[in-house]
Amino acid sequence: MRPGRRTDRSESFGEALLGAVLDRAHELPPHLIGPLVADVVKLLRGRRPQVLLQDYGQLLLVPLSGEGLMDGEPQVIDDSEAGRCFLDAVPVELAEDDGVRVHLPLLDGGDQVGVMAVTLDSVDDDDRRLLQRISGLVADLLVTKHGYSDLFFRVRRGEAMSVAAEIQWSLLPPLAMIMPRVAVAGILEPAYGVAGDSFDYALNGDILHVVMIDAMGHGLDAATMATVAIGAYRHARRADIGLSEIYDFMDRAVAQQFGPEHFVTAQMMQLDTTTGQLQWVNAGHPPPILVRQHRVARRLTAPTTLPVGLGGSEPRISELKLERGDRVLCFSDGLVEEHYTGGEEFGEDQLIDCVNQLERTGRGIRAVTRSLSHTLKRARGGHTTDDATLLMVEWRG
Repeated sequence: MRPGRRTDRSESFGEALLGAVLDRAHELPPHLIGPLVADVVKLLRGRRPQVLLQDYGQLLLVPLSGEGLMDGEPQVIDDSEAGRCFLDAVPVELAEDDGVRVHLPLLDGGDQVGVMAVTLDSVDDDDRRLLQRISGLVADLLVTKHGYSDLFFRVRRGEAMSVAAEIQWSLLPPLAMIMPRVAVAGILEPAYGVAGDSFDYALNGDILHVVMIDAMGHGLDAATMATVAIGAYRHARRADIGLSEIYDFMDRAVAQQFGPEHFVTAQMMQLDTTTGQLQWVNAGHPPPILVRQHRVARRLTAPTTLPVGLGGSEPRISELKLERGDRVLCFSDGLVEEHYTGGEEFGEDQLIDCVNQLERTGRGIRAVTRSLSHTLKRARGGHTTDDATLLMVEWRG
């Protein structure tokens, strides 16, 4: 560029398109996200826009209502083009009589919010680029505005939810996080009646912190205990202390609040995402499972201490060097202790068989975790008399 010559700062079509979202985003009420999407799609000469949100049971994609948005019935995730887009987190194009129907994943930090769909006469690379950027902004808007309104909660809720489940869902981090070095995905069952199970994670610099808990009992008592346990875990984790100290802090918090007859089993982990070095403490929880090269390699059995709240001794910290692509599956006992109609316990061997079958598909961690939960529920005959929670961590190297 010649000295004194100014850079061209005039607004291009693409900038104007994205600006139509950004300029209105700051003060946009949640219920006007739909009309905003419709307005932007019109600028691309698109039609029949839809925003589809995942229901809490992770079975359906439910249309968000709003002026300019297309209505319709919920779409089954496992049997629709929108569902394929959702599961694989990639755009899916479908030729139709009047053009091309484009489905785009609504991604926020790797968490899958839902799907945006629009029909164009034809699609080229410029359209694809702009649509992907628009869908990214829409995903961010949905996540940001979610905290201001019950609108999206109501869309996603497919049936009545217990008070305990309301508490647990409000406690959870996003169900998935996909980053270059590490990925996390979790799921709770029963989605509308979960009480004592929960999990939490945080990526602080190069260290991923993870916990899974199972509070004794059912209903509000279990949900309250889980809330205290997760709150204590977060408080201790943010104080930047080690796993043994975190266990001690959680143990004292639960004991002081609920007394000696109450406890919470817990699995706490720290993963160095640069080296793959995994450390964990098991406080009365089922041992995790290591998946290597798409097969269950072994159970990560290790010394355990007493569940949180029972005053256990200082826990032993176990360690393992992960290999690139390794996945570690944590689960609560409700997943394997469920009984068939005939009385036989489901068991870990069945769990391992299901993991091996799904891992052969080569799908991403979020899709595998979701499919595993639903496959296990079907294998149990649809029964979930206790909370059944899965949490999977993948070290991507």
